[in-house]
Amino acid sequence: MDDTVRGGTELLWAALGGDPALLGRVTYGGPSGLLPARLPVMDLARATVAVCSLAAVERAGAPGAVRVDDGAVATAFTSERQLRVDGRAPVSFAPLSRFWRAADGWVRTHANYPHHKAALLAALGVADSVEAVAAAIGGRTAVETETLVYGAGGLAVALRTPEEWAASEQGREVAARPPLTRERLDEAAPRARSGPLRVLDLTRVLAGPVATRTLALLGADVLRIDPPGNPELPDQHADTDIGKRTAALDLERPSDRRTFGELLDAADVLVTGYRPGALDRFDLHRPGLVVARLSAWGDYGPWAGRRGFDSLVQVATGIAAVEGSAAEPGALPAQALDHGTGYLLAAAVLRSLTEQDREGGTRLVRLSLAQTGHWLTGTLPRYDQERYVTETAGPLGLLRHALSPVAYEGGPAGWSRPPGLQGGDEPAWLTA
Repeated sequence: MDDTVRGGTELLWAALGGDPALLGRVTYGGPSGLLPARLPVMDLARATVAVCSLAAVERAGAPGAVRVDDGAVATAFTSERQLRVDGRAPVSFAPLSRFWRAADGWVRTHANYPHHKAALLAALGVADSVEAVAAAIGGRTAVETETLVYGAGGLAVALRTPEEWAASEQGREVAARPPLTRERLDEAAPRARSGPLRVLDLTRVLAGPVATRTLALLGADVLRIDPPGNPELPDQHADTDIGKRTAALDLERPSDRRTFGELLDAADVLVTGYRPGALDRFDLHRPGLVVARLSAWGDYGPWAGRRGFDSLVQVATGIAAVEGSAAEPGALPAQALDHGTGYLLAAAVLRSLTEQDREGGTRLVRLSLAQTGHWLTGTLPRYDQERYVTETAGPLGLLRHALSPVAYEGGPAGWSRPPGLQGGDEPAWLTA
C-alpha cells in the first residue's frame, strides 16, 4: 500500500490526538480497484475505517493488529445498496430527489422525506410530478431555485465548481478548519462506568447512524430517539439501526421531555445530527458527557443553519462537477461523505472516552459533511497521472505517452526509439 493511504490515516489519527506508535499496527489489503472515482474516495474510506479501528483497539486495550480490507471497506461504504429485506431491494432516492436542469446550470434536490417533498413542491408552486418540477426549475437560475426552496424549508443546491465553492464565504469557512474539532469544556471528574457504554442517538441519515451503528458493534447500548410521526425511512432504519434500540419521544411534550432528561442524565455519550442550533432550546449539557455534534455544512458561516445531505454537499462543494462531464454532473461511487464522516465520528467518540477516562472533562467533538468533503478534495493527494506519462520528440512530432508499467532495478527507463512514420522503415532487420 502506498504512502498516500498511510498518510491519510496518519493525518486523521493526529487530528484525533492518537498515539502515533499505534499506527504501525495497521495493515491494508484486499481486492483493488474498488470505489473508482476521479477523487481519492478509496483512500478516504480506508483512512476513516483505519482510525476508527485504531481508536477501538486503543480503548479496548486489544494487543493485535488492525487489518483494513478493501473489500470489506468498499462494501460497508455502500451498505444501503447491499441491504435486502425478505429479498426486496431497498428504495434509494425518491423520484424528486435528483439533478434538474436550471436556466443556467444544474440543481440537485432531496425529497426523500415527506416534509421535504412538501416544502419543495410548495416553494415551486407545482403539483407532485417530475414534469412540473422540471418546468419550474428550468425557468429559474440554479441559485434562484436554491434560495427559493431553502427559504421554504426544502432542500435544493445549485451545482458549483470547486473554484466557485472555494471562493464562496461558506467554502472559505470550511477550508479554514481541520477535518474535525475536539474540545474539553470543563474539569468534570472522570466518570465511574459500570456495564456497557450508554449512547443516546439523536441522528438521522446517514453519517450519524453509521457512527452509532459502529459503537453498537463495539458493545455500546445505543438508544436512538426519533420524534413521533416522523420516523426514519424504513430501509434506512433496517440498514443503520442494526445493534441498536429505538424509541419515540416528543421533546415538546413535558412528560417526554422529562423522560429524555433522565436518559441523558445516565448517558455516557450524546450524538446529534440535527442542524446547529436546532436543539439549543433543550438543556443537553451534562458534566462528564461526551457530545458528538454532526452537521451538513458546519456550525459556522452563512450556511450553518441549512439542512443538507451527502448528495447535496457533493453538489455544492464541486465534487459533482469533478466527477461529472461537460454534459451532466456526476456523483461519487458511494455516499462516501456520510460513511467516512460516520467512521470518523465513531473514532472521535472513542478517543474522547479514552482521554476522559484518564483526565476527566466534558468533551465536545464536531464534524460536518462539508469538512470531510474538503478533506477529500483539498487535502488527500489525488492519483497524479502526470507522474506516469512522458513526452518524446520524433517523426510524428512531440508525443505524450504513458510510461511502461514494466519496471525493475537496472531495467530500461523507456523505449529506445519513438514511433516513426507508418510504413517508412525498410523491411529488413537491424544490423549490429
